[in-house]
Amino acid sequence: MRAEDMLPDRQDEVRIGEIVARKGSVAAFLANARVLADPAAPAPTRAQAERDTRDLLPALRALGLFDVLEVRDANVRDWVRAQLAALPPKPV
Repeated sequence: MRAEDMLPDRQDEVRIGEIVARKGSVAAFLANARVLADPAAPAPTRAQAERDTRDLLPALRALGLFDVLEVRDANVRDWVRAQLAALPPKPV
């Protein structure tokens, strides 16, 4: 499967139940995870990455990202798991 099979060029988002996942969500998560994994990241940059990642997690969970991939960095992985645990249960 290719990226355009999932979201054609003219489409910017996909609805999964009540959750909307925007094109670029996974790339944004990866960029934020790099910041969260960087112990030298400035506090304001880290805080923004945390907020942005928290906002992305429902869509990433709905896409099934964490069903097939695991974050390598232990601190980021633990943080993501804690944030996911705080979300409402995943719809069936």
